[in-house]
Amino acid sequence: MNPALPPAVLAESKALDFLNSVATPQTTPFEWIVDGAGLLDWLSQSELVPDQVLQTFRAEGVPGELDAVANQIRALREWFRGFVLSHMGRPIPADVINELAPLNRVLARDDQFGQIVVDHRDGQLAWRSQRRWRSGETLMIPIAQAMAELITSGDFVHVKACQGHDCSMLFVDRTRGRARRWCSMGICGNRAKQAAHRDRRGAASNTAIRDRV
Repeated sequence: MNPALPPAVLAESKALDFLNSVATPQTTPFEWIVDGAGLLDWLSQSELVPDQVLQTFRAEGVPGELDAVANQIRALREWFRGFVLSHMGRPIPADVINELAPLNRVLARDDQFGQIVVDHRDGQLAWRSQRRWRSGETLMIPIAQAMAELITSGDFVHVKACQGHDCSMLFVDRTRGRARRWCSMGICGNRAKQAAHRDRRGAASNTAIRDRV
């Protein structure tokens, strides 16, 4: 389905925000990358691709091409979900390299180059990496890079799953003491508090009934 609410950006990692582009935060499943248009919208929200590039794809994209790319990206997402769930919470050993072949195949398609430009902020010369966006499949590259950066960083050992009932969201726990439990206190945290409050009231009511008996 193509929901009206904006994508969840609360994982402290663009790679995990990508996994959370399909999620069940409030008992109802949401899919943000339902088609090519949804893919462009999600990439805009995630700031992984420059807006001018996305505008070009919206204006000049071949009908059906972006929908096909969205299908590929959803497949990549579910492969990555399996990898994360298998390894999260601990350092990744080098012997998983063969498992990463699907990701490396995407990264090998990159067509990146560098240029010397004038930095508009200070008017000085600066080095900038550029990318040739030759086709819709190129949109997979920044997502794959975000995934690779998470896998090879120290953050991976702090990846957690939300403890909310039926919530499928993942996040990097950057809190002091690594005590984060919820994707969002405003969603799953409050629901857990309300459930605990109901349980306490129910227990107190049962105790009162037994005392009267």
